[in-house]
Amino acid sequence: MSSRKPGGIAFIHPDLGIGGAERLVVDAAMGLQNLGNQVVIYTSHCDLNHCFDEVSSGQLKVIVHGDFLPTSIYKRFHILFAILRQLYLVLVLIVSGDIKNYDFFIVDQLSFCIPFLNLLSLASARVLFYCHFPDQLLTKRASLLKSLYRVPFDFIEEWTTGCSDQIVVNSNFTKGIFHSTFKNLRNIDPGVIYPCIDSNLEETEGTKKSDEEVVNFFKNSRYFLSVNRFERSKNIELAIKAFSKSKRILPGKPRLVIAGGYDARVNENVEYLKELIHLCDTLKLTNFTIRGKLIVMPPSTEVLFLPSVKTSLKTSLLKHADLLLYTPGREHFGIVPVESMLYKTPVLAINFGGPLETVLNYDGSNLDDATGFTVPGDHDKWAKTITKYYNETNDNIKKRLGDNGHRRAIEKFSRNETSYEFVKQLEFSARSKKRVIVPHWVLSLVPIVILAFAFIVSKFFF
Repeated sequence: MSSRKPGGIAFIHPDLGIGGAERLVVDAAMGLQNLGNQVVIYTSHCDLNHCFDEVSSGQLKVIVHGDFLPTSIYKRFHILFAILRQLYLVLVLIVSGDIKNYDFFIVDQLSFCIPFLNLLSLASARVLFYCHFPDQLLTKRASLLKSLYRVPFDFIEEWTTGCSDQIVVNSNFTKGIFHSTFKNLRNIDPGVIYPCIDSNLEETEGTKKSDEEVVNFFKNSRYFLSVNRFERSKNIELAIKAFSKSKRILPGKPRLVIAGGYDARVNENVEYLKELIHLCDTLKLTNFTIRGKLIVMPPSTEVLFLPSVKTSLKTSLLKHADLLLYTPGREHFGIVPVESMLYKTPVLAINFGGPLETVLNYDGSNLDDATGFTVPGDHDKWAKTITKYYNETNDNIKKRLGDNGHRRAIEKFSRNETSYEFVKQLEFSARSKKRVIVPHWVLSLVPIVILAFAFIVSKFFF
């Protein structure tokens, strides 16, 4: 596949910001590019001040179409506008003729453009859909009207997903959810491609500066670390409550550092950070927020918020943390625990979903393999685990957990491993019979039906 010329591989991704899905796309694109493939990422939005280093540095070719289109109206119809932005992007590819330049399309998150790619690209082109999680399970249905509003989107999601030449998911957990959600696709057996990390630990000038920044900032004080986007589904309050309960009996006054993706355009990011700060105030935890370079913080700070940290700073924070507190309760995979293990920092995660496939729980008898702890998502139990780890676990056990994690991250979740898995799945799709193409008139009705339905619902119910 890597010898194909002049064709190549195009990724179609909605919003190339900073998050787990974006990290996977960037790593997969870099890995496939390093194998000699021509790779381009098409997206509806990319802010070079809020993206991964491989994008901002120009290592990856990224082309943006349709960023002028709104993402919502009055904070509603997010899915509708996400679809329209994606369809506009594909329309530009069609009109410009660029759609015929690629042998493979890798689509993730939104499947709505897949029939158009399948129909209007070269007959030999194949479409692989990477399912992070069914979109219909990521939305709240607080009312009957909202449930009715979602009906056509849910139907079209399942139908368009089934139009892929090959489907892969990000974990065995997600594979089970895929089968229970898309009941009409039971005859499809998705492949599993784990998200990956860049296992190249070679120090650059940027990483050296970030290491110095972290060491000089924290001096000799120890800290626990939470890394997540500022979204309510990430359950960051679990880390705050567990830390609040355990800190009274932890010697040396360790801190809790909460870092992660934050976008001021996203209302939930803004609101959730305020909620977490209010929770700290309620628990009488002195807290401080830094947006940018780590220069100074009040000595009394117990919880430090770091929105929108750059990749090199996140890496340095992981290197020097005592323990990663990974709080999402229904994480489909979760790349941060793997990143933490790569840098020999043990992980505490909830014992459900994707982390059960990445973190090996230490039960006292498996020190040759364990990489951290998987514990029910109860802040009392987390506080006990934190306290025991901090106070009772000796340095040898901590080192063994870190070394085990490093080995497991490289052997199972390296960029090379993921790249080769993508190659295998793409080659499999090329050998397989192309999916049945639907008639042009059916495709033309899809955006019309979506727009008409959204108009009716907005007119009479909102």
